[in-house]
Amino acid sequence: MTSPAASMTDDGVRPVQPSVLSAWRHPIRRIQNRFRQWWQARLPLSDSITLTQRNVYILPTRPGFMLALTLMVLLVASINYQLNLGYLLTFLLAGSAVVGMHVCHGTLRGITMNLIAPPAQFAGASATFGITLAHSKRSIRRSIGLAVLDVTHEDHWTWTDIPALGSTTVHVAFKPERRGLHPVPPLTAETRYPLGTFRVWTVWRPASQVLVYPAPELHAPPLPPGEPRAGGAGAARVRSTGEFEGVRAYQRGDPLKLVVWKQAARAQARGSNELVSRDTQQAQRYELWLDFAQCGVADKEAKLSRLTAWVLQADKTGLDFGLRLPGQQLKPGSGEAHKRACLEALALC
Repeated sequence: MTSPAASMTDDGVRPVQPSVLSAWRHPIRRIQNRFRQWWQARLPLSDSITLTQRNVYILPTRPGFMLALTLMVLLVASINYQLNLGYLLTFLLAGSAVVGMHVCHGTLRGITMNLIAPPAQFAGASATFGITLAHSKRSIRRSIGLAVLDVTHEDHWTWTDIPALGSTTVHVAFKPERRGLHPVPPLTAETRYPLGTFRVWTVWRPASQVLVYPAPELHAPPLPPGEPRAGGAGAARVRSTGEFEGVRAYQRGDPLKLVVWKQAARAQARGSNELVSRDTQQAQRYELWLDFAQCGVADKEAKLSRLTAWVLQADKTGLDFGLRLPGQQLKPGSGEAHKRACLEALALC
């Protein structure tokens, strides 16, 4: 056990424990977050914003405060000792700071920002979206940073320059942790150009939303067996590879549209030239249904994760499949549009 004396420094001063500091900082951080949320809730929702003096803010940075303190010391010393060169240096630095403040504020003012609608993503993956910045002035806008306004204040900045009379596109990302429809988080843009003595920033709340699919199960079981159609008999089987048995070996004269090219590509990668065709007779007898109630797990999110993996697996093999969810049913189909409709239904289930 460490004695009280051992926890003191050589000067006999007991150091402040990190837990004590965090206890003091925690209420302050909580107040800051509440004020931040209240202030952001008052901002309008829009996918396009033009920065004017009404929505651009400016404050001195720490170097700016140090410069102001230095100018005060120089001014007092010049008055005290009647230093003409001291007056010249003081007012020269003060004039440079004022000009820098004007240039810094003008760097953001007049810029138009447009959000590029973000595509759907899977839970746990970073959702990346683009922002187009443009202006109609003949000067280059330099050192402009954009980031997602994170409540933890751990903003990850993307910096860019805007050419004269032109535009540029930057990409930022955030990581949604759960499925569903999420609003794009508030964004912030700032600059400290040219001297770094002032910080000019704005806060923007886009109106777009991003759809987040359930994360697919990493090691999902094989696809379930097919269900016989009306008037059919028997049950379909599942191949050991986890693919619904709706294919057969290629026969001379089979139409090319029946060839499963994805499986042919995988066979060629393994050094085989084997071709397989869709078994249209079996496809007429059986239907592949992905059923929420027949997933084999009890947890709802685990069921959705398994169904997501099955949807991707069935689409990858080019099979027709249907999806049954509580209160909703999607008829068997195939293709990119059908896959997206199934994933959207799983995300909003």
